[in-house]
Amino acid sequence: MSVDLNTLKTPAPTITALTQPFWDAAAQGRLKIQHCEDCGKAVFYPRPMCPHCWSKRLVWKEASGRGQLKSFSHVHKPGHPGWLPAAPYVVGLVELAEGPTMLSFILPGTRSPGVGDALLLAPTAIGGRVLPAFKPVETATEERPK
Repeated sequence: MSVDLNTLKTPAPTITALTQPFWDAAAQGRLKIQHCEDCGKAVFYPRPMCPHCWSKRLVWKEASGRGQLKSFSHVHKPGHPGWLPAAPYVVGLVELAEGPTMLSFILPGTRSPGVGDALLLAPTAIGGRVLPAFKPVETATEERPK
């Protein structure tokens, strides 16, 4: 990808009182997700109650930034014209080490992405804001699961 993602004219996220901690952390290059103080499970996307036990005792905690590619798509025809200069690009479902899955921009690696690839948080300036993107973990001994 040869385009500067920060120059894209893409729509900004909708920030609400509920999602403010997530976006504040993202702007600082960090990933924060909710955790339930009653059942102990991690929660993403931000919501007012735990989807596991229905508790309203959710707190924000720093996530590890590690994950695994669960599914992905090469986007050739973006849904918004602001993304056209970056096409084709990859978006994927990232299963975070903490458990929840989130949709994210996947930065290119040295090879095509594959389901099961290990990923690391790679905060990326996109359209004038820093967003939580992910990049492949690439090592000389890495092998893709069969």
